[in-house]
Amino acid sequence: MRRISRLTRVAVGVASLALAATACGGTSGDNGDSGGSKENLGLAIAYDIGGKGDQSFNDAAFAGLTKAKDEFGYKTADVEPTEGETDADKEQRLASLARQGYNPVIGVGFAYGPAMKAVAEKYPKTTFGIVDSVVEGDNVASLVFAEEQASYLAGVAAAKATKTKTVGFVGGVDIPLIHKFQAGYEQGVKATDPKVKVIPQYLTQTAEEGGFSSPDKGKAAAEGQIEKKADVIYQAAGLSGQGVIEAAAKAKVWAIGVDSDQYKQEALAAYKDYILTSALKDVGGSVYALAKSVEDGKPLTGTQVFDLKADGVGLSESNPKMAEVPGLTDAVTKAEEGIVDGSIKVKTE
Repeated sequence: MRRISRLTRVAVGVASLALAATACGGTSGDNGDSGGSKENLGLAIAYDIGGKGDQSFNDAAFAGLTKAKDEFGYKTADVEPTEGETDADKEQRLASLARQGYNPVIGVGFAYGPAMKAVAEKYPKTTFGIVDSVVEGDNVASLVFAEEQASYLAGVAAAKATKTKTVGFVGGVDIPLIHKFQAGYEQGVKATDPKVKVIPQYLTQTAEEGGFSSPDKGKAAAEGQIEKKADVIYQAAGLSGQGVIEAAAKAKVWAIGVDSDQYKQEALAAYKDYILTSALKDVGGSVYALAKSVEDGKPLTGTQVFDLKADGVGLSESNPKMAEVPGLTDAVTKAEEGIVDGSIKVKTE
């Protein structure tokens, strides 16, 4: 099985995947006519909903920041979101980081799209990055992932692990990005065993309603699916996913983590025996890769795609119980090979 074992693997992969890597000029000491600091402060990240401590998406970004800080020996910054904030709030946050002299400045999450577009134009000599969205700009790197591929593998694992022939999917917010997770998962399940039923559920229609930041909502959704006989539940719900994992552990059924290897997360240690695997996306590797490109004087820009072939996504295998499920490892390996060689085309919706 392929898995993401080190942050640097994607940093290597991104060099070969750069679709539009061009120098956007200068370091953080040059912020054009916007009154930026003359000091090069290094990497800064602005968190998505849920903030640091979500044991998933945001924490993966922080791991990339930590690696860059340790390797390059510069100052870094990581800034939390505020509840109910507007695009103007996000724009102000990104602009403040650029003005102070941080470079690159990365918005963690698609919600930073409008703000990133506006701020990047005002600070043309700062490199910006956005995770999970595409923003056009000469000095913007869009760090996007083939989430559907990792989710397909999660579906294969779920189909092999279920005993009730019923599995669940909990999405944080009903948006196109999370639809990719559901699409890949359902396809993987059905390709492995057409008799397995998938129960999908979204926690909220908008992020503002707490779909990515409410463990209680995730727990309630998982409990409802368990009542319907689901014995494997895959969650793509940010901080809310912790509630899914808690409910699964309480009921002694399987949960599948997302983004980070949640079996290894200290905050989830009490539940780890019931975390079958996690669908990984190396957000930390993408953050580090962009920071390294700026440090090397050759900033990445344009759309950077992190997929299974480049080890940008994958499936964790930390839980030894995973190997005890009959046929699971071989089925996942076969699926990985098919996705990489193109014989398996994974849906995104």
